[in-house]
Amino acid sequence: MRRVRGKDTQPELTVRRALHALGRRFRLHRKDLPGKPDIVLAKDRLAIFVHGCFWHRHENCPRASMPSTRRELWESKFACTVERDAEQTAVLRAAGWQPEVIWECETRDAEMLSKRLCDIFERNDPE
Repeated sequence: MRRVRGKDTQPELTVRRALHALGRRFRLHRKDLPGKPDIVLAKDRLAIFVHGCFWHRHENCPRASMPSTRRELWESKFACTVERDAEQTAVLRAAGWQPEVIWECETRDAEMLSKRLCDIFERNDPE
């Protein structure tokens, strides 16, 4: 598990490139926010988490499979991760931030990712 990266993953880099293409600027991994969001757009008060489907248990995604060995360990680990994600989202919302999750599988299609990001910005636009 030492090889599992927490920062600068390929899905995260893909989202960053898409944001740059849309003309958006951001900060990375702000330590003063709960959960250290992967991407933070402070002007929009938007915190984006780029979650791996396997580790964060993306529902109905084939990448969120359950390992067949040591099942109890994995179930416990995944449950803690999902609970922690929910807590961090709630704290961010309470602080006036809009947390968004982009799943690893959503980054595979550049056009779909761009549309998803545009939808996020439209939803968070105050006008």
